[in-house]
Amino acid sequence: MIMAEAGEGKKAGTGRKHESRSPKDYYEVQGNELKRRRKSCPRCGEGTWLAKHRNRQYCGKCGYTVFEGKNAAPAAEVKEGKTTPAETAKE
Repeated sequence: MIMAEAGEGKKAGTGRKHESRSPKDYYEVQGNELKRRRKSCPRCGEGTWLAKHRNRQYCGKCGYTVFEGKNAAPAAEVKEGKTTPAETAKE
């Protein structure tokens, strides 16, 4: 069995360190009211936030995605229990 030299040990992690979100990242104070900074997921309801990415907003719970920008397709409308774009297109 070969032993490690002095000073050699476990390698330090080089990955990205994630920061936890605080309420100030989700709400903005305007006078005596709180305004939400992010949209809620239309499928999951209030309390589930859409994550902001460079060109889209995404729900990590159900996978709902809204693309933004000049080449983005229009977002699917959520109607009476129809939650996927394929279900809304059938009507």
